[in-house]
Amino acid sequence: MKTYLTTMFAGAAVVAFTGMAVAHHSFAMFDQEHPVEVTGLVKEFKYTSPHSFIILEIKDKDGNAESWNLEGGSPSALARDGWSSKTLKNGDELRMTIEPLRSGAPGGAWNVNKIKFKDGAPIVATH
Repeated sequence: MKTYLTTMFAGAAVVAFTGMAVAHHSFAMFDQEHPVEVTGLVKEFKYTSPHSFIILEIKDKDGNAESWNLEGGSPSALARDGWSSKTLKNGDELRMTIEPLRSGAPGGAWNVNKIKFKDGAPIVATH
């Protein structure tokens, strides 16, 4: 009986922690079915765990600048694609296809495969 209870508690713990890990990686807040292309200036590139961020200054239809908070992959995932904390610099002009926030707030998610410099040049990672 003691072995049975130990096994049950261990199994319950695994299920509980797995649920938390899956919940943490939810992308439900991003509209993956309606990607948008944005162009703007890098204000800041945050190469931080658990996710990186690009703060991009984007001009709206009236020419007013707005800061968009764009969430990317983890530094370890970016490193596998050759990125480092020095890959993007403040002032870089980017053109990106992002998955916008469902709320309509200025933000979204980005992927290294859908980001280029404004002139169309690919981003070459620097170390």
